[in-house]
Amino acid sequence: MPPRSNPTARQVRLGTELRRLREAAGLKAREAAAFLNSTSGQMSHVELGIAAVSAERVRRLAAYYACTDEALIEALATMATDRTRGWWEEYRGVLSPVFMDTAEVEHHATFLREVVVTYVPGLLQTADYARAVYTYTHPGLPESDVEPRVEHRMRRRAVIEGDAPTRYETIIHELALRVRVADRPVSRAQLQQILDQIEQGNATVRVVPIDQDGFGGAGISMMYTGGPVSRLDTGLLDAPTGVAFIDAEAQLERLRTLFRKVEAASLEPTASRDFIHRLAKEL
Repeated sequence: MPPRSNPTARQVRLGTELRRLREAAGLKAREAAAFLNSTSGQMSHVELGIAAVSAERVRRLAAYYACTDEALIEALATMATDRTRGWWEEYRGVLSPVFMDTAEVEHHATFLREVVVTYVPGLLQTADYARAVYTYTHPGLPESDVEPRVEHRMRRRAVIEGDAPTRYETIIHELALRVRVADRPVSRAQLQQILDQIEQGNATVRVVPIDQDGFGGAGISMMYTGGPVSRLDTGLLDAPTGVAFIDAEAQLERLRTLFRKVEAASLEPTASRDFIHRLAKEL
């Protein structure tokens, strides 16, 4: 099978985890390659996510690396054999790969936790709100490029609205709820959309009021996604160059700590719902 030219974030993550298991065992890539009757180059491609690896080889490598975490091994074997071609594949070649990677990570998540300060979370946005954001942040972007982005964002909502919805918790700063990215009708409809998702049980929403003391997280914008085992959790951070995928345990722990701190500064879900109701009435 020829090497992949553009491995997905999920494929890269599988390779990363296999490399971490090898390094924890104190083995060189050439030793692992020799064990599989392969080459160092091929092993490097596997650990970079460029080359596919079978579930059987994942299990053999795990045994060679003396890994005894059966849940992790099976999760990695599942990743190796996963051939899911979700709805996001329709946008490959139309939108940048990060759009596909984000949707794929959300699709496989066991839970989703998000903190946003400047915008309403993408999973809760209306089409008009999303369109206003894209046209403002990408001035001059032709309509033919805006609409696929809006459509992709709307389809991402399937992860919390489908037959087997993923548990979704989000903390939104009051600033994001008050800023009018378009006009009053769009803002009113957006607040109602959030309330509808709360009412339908699709989202647990907390609000951080502007007058909250001790909140220093104005620069935080993050999503934390649960993996089949905690070691395979993934963080998504907004970076100057786009979305950054986080998988190092120390950084994941930092994100978990940040989420808990922001949660402590937010209103309880019922109070947050009432807060959003009041904002909607003001419009």
